Amino acid sequence: MDILVIVLQSLLALMFVMAGLSKMAGVKMHVDNFTRWRLPQWFRVVTGFVQLVAAAALIVGYWDDSWTAAGALLLALVGIGGILTHVRVRDSLKEMFPILLIAAIAIVLFFLRMSALADFPGFQ
Repeated sequence: MDILVIVLQSLLALMFVMAGLSKMAGVKMHVDNFTRWRLPQWFRVVTGFVQLVAAAALIVGYWDDSWTAAGALLLALVGIGGILTHVRVRDSLKEMFPILLIAAIAIVLFFLRMSALADFPGFQ
């Protein structure tokens, strides 16, 4: 089971480091998407920052499982927000599929490491 966790953790960390950096850098695709979704551009920057924080938590999670659980939970919440955004603007399932997959991976990873969340700093 640990190998599965490490693989999922690595995939999510890599995806969200890239996604977070490109959102914060103002890559045209993200700027256009946030405009199409009728969301303010400052929210794109905040979203990118949250994604980078969650990816950093996943990276710290290689040494402390509680950080993996926290990062996965944060990414699951970001994924749910992304899904709701796509539903709100009536995007097709094809456009929504990537965030559905990412949210599902984050939820699975969270449930695999959920018991470690009790050891998260400040929860003791």
